[in-house]
Amino acid sequence: MTPRNPASVRILVADELHPDGIELLRSRGFEPELAVGLSEEDLIQKLPGIEALLVRSATKVTSKVLQAAPDLALVGRAGVGVDNVDLAVASSKGVVVMNTPTGNTVTTGELAISLLCALARNLAQADRRVRAGTWSKKGLLGTELTGKTLGIVGLGRIGRVVADRALGLSMKVLAHDPFLTSGASPMDGVELLELDDLLSRSDFVSLHVPLTDSTRNLISRERLALMKPGARLINAARGGLVDDTALADALESGHLKGAALDVLAEEPPSLDHPLLQRDDVILTPHLGASSHEAQRAVSVGIAEQTMAFFLEGVAHNAVNAPVLSAASMRVLGPYGLLAGRMGALLAQLSATPIAQIELTTAGEIAELDEGPFLEYSLLAATLGQSLDIGVNLVNAPLLAAERGIRCLRGRESDSLGYRSLLRAKVSNADGTESHTVCGTVFGGEPRIVEAEGARVDFAPRGHLLVTRHRDRPGVIGLIGSLLGTAGVNIRRVELAPPHGQDELAAAFMALYDAPDPKTVAAIGELEMVVQVHQLSL
Repeated sequence: MTPRNPASVRILVADELHPDGIELLRSRGFEPELAVGLSEEDLIQKLPGIEALLVRSATKVTSKVLQAAPDLALVGRAGVGVDNVDLAVASSKGVVVMNTPTGNTVTTGELAISLLCALARNLAQADRRVRAGTWSKKGLLGTELTGKTLGIVGLGRIGRVVADRALGLSMKVLAHDPFLTSGASPMDGVELLELDDLLSRSDFVSLHVPLTDSTRNLISRERLALMKPGARLINAARGGLVDDTALADALESGHLKGAALDVLAEEPPSLDHPLLQRDDVILTPHLGASSHEAQRAVSVGIAEQTMAFFLEGVAHNAVNAPVLSAASMRVLGPYGLLAGRMGALLAQLSATPIAQIELTTAGEIAELDEGPFLEYSLLAATLGQSLDIGVNLVNAPLLAAERGIRCLRGRESDSLGYRSLLRAKVSNADGTESHTVCGTVFGGEPRIVEAEGARVDFAPRGHLLVTRHRDRPGVIGLIGSLLGTAGVNIRRVELAPPHGQDELAAAFMALYDAPDPKTVAAIGELEMVVQVHQLSL
């Protein structure tokens, strides 16, 4: 990108940013326009001519918004999560989306520790009692943290901050991370375990994983039952990781001693929420990033990244392009989206930790000099299924290296007859599990054309049910009947004939809605069905 005259770049700030970030832009000659709290329609009216849109979490950068912004080159998110940005549409339009992944790390980790301390000493209950006019310690007997065991679910950046502080409190620290094998801990003094073992051994459990279809209700009724009697639960990560109704029941029965939640699946909670009236629960209104230091850090960070983008042509912390120009993004964007969907598919198919990720290109795409864009797109999507931070094309290689994941890249001559082809494969450490998919792009849209060695043709998007089954008459009908009973409509079915050493057939069913866990379990219990996976892409 040719360096721009700062005064010629139109930047719209649509959410509240710390004044230091705004002043930094102005000090370099940029003239940001501030318009906070706009409705979608009002935002759309302001977008023509805007080249950079800076937001936090309030403004939703939807497909409709992006389609109405013909001059937009950059969306800057002052914070970690980009759930409020339609990344697929942004990529297809060549709009670079960047975030500030480290600005909230310490603040969120310290909040989890604060909630841990408050739980241990019943501070919230004591405060409410005194304010109500009761000066009594009865029933408020707490526990020391020294020597107690903290189980951390998700050992990414925030999880490591929590582990470091907990070690300083003389706690024993256990951790579970799907991308780290048991025993190979990256932190001294932290023991890695499988999730169920961690739950059964921990006095306190703190969650630090993202919310995906695979982690929704991760702490289910069954897993709450596995927790140590009298244990306490902390969630300062994402609402929806915990089954709130089941948690209320576990507290009511006395199995758990208490819980502290900064996030809920329903925000704000309704007045009849099962946890709202419980005295053994601490509830805070999503304070994870709410510190002066964090607010300033993300504001200054996104200002610095915006200036680097227009003055140097570099997209720091981009979630959909490392250092590509807008022109390159228009060519490679659909293939980056394809690689990302392939990575998400493979990660959800894998039952064991991934130790190696391979990407090969064939056909015309293999002749383009796209740098690491495609492999980083694949890597980021694969890791992003289970990590507790915003994984993007910039930090994905570092995160993979931290977890000992090998990343291989190559070219091949066989494009299966397509003009361009991507082939992706993931494997576990001992090679006992691997999965492979191939994809291409038709009319700007990603397609999966081979899966697990079988030729198929389906769009990798939305809800997908994948089965491996014995090739017998009526199997697909039985699966369809169970889905129909559950009110789930099938959008498309792609069947693969028996292949591989086990000679199992496969079905790829695109669904309009996600089936409930009981329906998926019922499909898995069919006599002819060997494996069933519910995916979200």
